[in-house]
Amino acid sequence: MPPAHRVLRSAALVSLLGVAGCAVGPDYHRPTTPAPAEFKEAAGWKAAAPADAADRGSWWEVFHDPQLSELETRAAASNQSLAQVVANYEQARQLARADRTTLFPVLSGSASGQRSKSPGRPASGGAPASASEPTSSYSASLSASWTPDFWGRVRRLNEADIASAQASAADLADARLSIQATLAQTYFQLRIADERIRLRQTAVDAYRRTLEIARNKYNVGIVARNDVISAQAQLDAARAQVIDAGIQRAQLEHAIAVLVGQTPAEFSLAPHAALDLAMPAVPPQMPSTLLERRPDIAAAERSVAAANARIGVQTAASFPALTLSADGGYTGSPLGELLRTPNRFWSLGAGLADTLFDFGRRGDQVAQTRAAYDASVAAYRGAVLRAFQEIEDELVSLRLLESEAQVQDAAVREAAEAAQIAMNEYRAGTTDYTTVATAQVTELNDRQTALTVFLNRMNSSVALIEALGGGWHSTDLPTAGDVIAGPTPAGGH
Repeated sequence: MPPAHRVLRSAALVSLLGVAGCAVGPDYHRPTTPAPAEFKEAAGWKAAAPADAADRGSWWEVFHDPQLSELETRAAASNQSLAQVVANYEQARQLARADRTTLFPVLSGSASGQRSKSPGRPASGGAPASASEPTSSYSASLSASWTPDFWGRVRRLNEADIASAQASAADLADARLSIQATLAQTYFQLRIADERIRLRQTAVDAYRRTLEIARNKYNVGIVARNDVISAQAQLDAARAQVIDAGIQRAQLEHAIAVLVGQTPAEFSLAPHAALDLAMPAVPPQMPSTLLERRPDIAAAERSVAAANARIGVQTAASFPALTLSADGGYTGSPLGELLRTPNRFWSLGAGLADTLFDFGRRGDQVAQTRAAYDASVAAYRGAVLRAFQEIEDELVSLRLLESEAQVQDAAVREAAEAAQIAMNEYRAGTTDYTTVATAQVTELNDRQTALTVFLNRMNSSVALIEALGGGWHSTDLPTAGDVIAGPTPAGGH
């Protein structure tokens, strides 16, 4: 058998032995986490059935607002923060691909040619030197080197890289969900700002009519000038509130522009004619499914898996490393006869390297990775606890805000009736202007409070959907094969 073939066969045999070798370090098991049987604040909530869940990736459609859906689609395609996280995932994926290649031999080749001429030597007896003939030399060679992964260092490193890439993919899903939720909440704030402007403009119109009544009564001597001044002050204050609401509305529009990847100068949203937002039903999932539905929890769990694998990486560094090498090729002249047997050369080599004494450095490094693993476990369990807290917070908020909305709506009706009675009595001359002004301000404040309660309910609905994962599931994470060979996910879902 030719030497080159023997080299290749030997390398293949040792490669199989290396891949089949043991992988030192602990095998990964998901840490245990607390999981209550039910949510404390879910009393009265209907358990989610499959038909109740929002469409995966399009949870905002439960609000039935076409403009919101269009904005969410634009944000998925153009949001720059999301594009940054996509690039972070691709970076982690390429790192896993690069580290995986160290499982295999490195093959390199070289070829060279040289033509040279040396000065002639003087002839004996003082005769002039004779010119030497130019010579040519050529060579072509292949070299291979490989460090078999007997102790599983590279396999543990690849395991850590894949888990880190999966954590990065979960971070991407979490960032996408956060941006979607922020956009929805900002959009609802803008819609409420539109309604505040209309409400305050309606108050301006009502106060203007009140001012006209006060002027007419003053002109005929029924009331003092103080009524006119007070009515004018109330009107001017309401006009200032309209301007203030306009500032808030513009800033919210600018924020939405950035979220969808545009400059404020090239983006605008026309005011809606009416507040037609509907409160959605968001039934919570069972607590036992939460770990599979929260991308931030999945990211924390994958970070634990990566930390566990790094213990094996450092443990394997305590064992000796075997390096195999092989070289072969041809060298000679002329070029046309280079690839002949007499010009062939080859060599095989093996080297064993290990640190004999390092004052406990490798043991300290293993201990450091174990401490890092313990920290990641604590972070994972903390993420789970925070997730349960967020859901409980939003459940109680929605439950109590619904009751608050009912009470506040009753307050609005009563304030409107009181304001109308006060105005009728003022026209009849049976009450003073202070009573009218107080009743009108109370009505305006109650209506604005009702808008705030409605906005809080909408925002809590979004927050609950986000806390439940927005329809995401851990099966959406890329597999090891996806990390190594799969495409980079798009910015949108």
